[in-house]
Amino acid sequence: MSTSLLTLSPAATRRRIIPATLLRRIAVPAAIIALWYGLTANGYFSPQTMPTPLAVAQSFWQLIVTGQLWPNLLISLQRVVLGLCFGVSAGVVLGLTASLSRFGEDAIDATIQMARTLPHLALIPLMILWFGIGETPKIVLIALGSLFPIYLNLFSAVRGTDRKLIEAASTLGLSHVETIFHVILPAAVPGFLVGLRQALGASWITLVVAEQINASSGIGYLVMNARDFLRTDIIFDGLLVYALLGLATDQAVRALERYLLAWRPSMIAAKGA
Repeated sequence: MSTSLLTLSPAATRRRIIPATLLRRIAVPAAIIALWYGLTANGYFSPQTMPTPLAVAQSFWQLIVTGQLWPNLLISLQRVVLGLCFGVSAGVVLGLTASLSRFGEDAIDATIQMARTLPHLALIPLMILWFGIGETPKIVLIALGSLFPIYLNLFSAVRGTDRKLIEAASTLGLSHVETIFHVILPAAVPGFLVGLRQALGASWITLVVAEQINASSGIGYLVMNARDFLRTDIIFDGLLVYALLGLATDQAVRALERYLLAWRPSMIAAKGA
């Protein structure tokens, strides 16, 4: 006798839903790869300008086997982690200072708004003049790229805290500091996580450009060498690594979001589905 989806247990329902979700998520990438293969296999592009997916996969495997990928990947990850630590920390401090205090907003917000309109990647010549061509300018650029999304989203989240929650905290006798820690900051977590996802995206985009600054290691270094030797397959490998890293870090933040925001009705409904 057939069993309808409505009569299945939540665990059985998830077992049916997960494959369908997976198929939907890989459908578009699979279609892009199929189109890519069709165009290259039928000679619409030369191998020098557009390698086939098979050539890209083969060169990617060679990078792994020869040990070229992992050391450079770790260097790129180190740059992003350091830049994020500085950028996120500065964004949190500045965002909380400006959002929790009228004086802080008057002192900080206008300057931040002016600074964020400057394309931080256009500061590369100044970074080289100020910090040389070592690791410092790369990390500073990544920090700048991640600072502004954190600041803007955290500022908006704190200022957007439901006034009724603050009034309830006051009615319960919470002090100003207790209201901040028990009401305002927890309410700002969703906005902060949105800013963190945007900051991660900005960090990887910045890294692509920053690793062109006289780099001697990192994924960008591999891409630059491949460009000099007209190895477009390795260039595609580098772009693929950047894309996968961006996806992996975004999924990590989404997992953190599901953990930290398990109390939200939308998360409870998703778990019970």
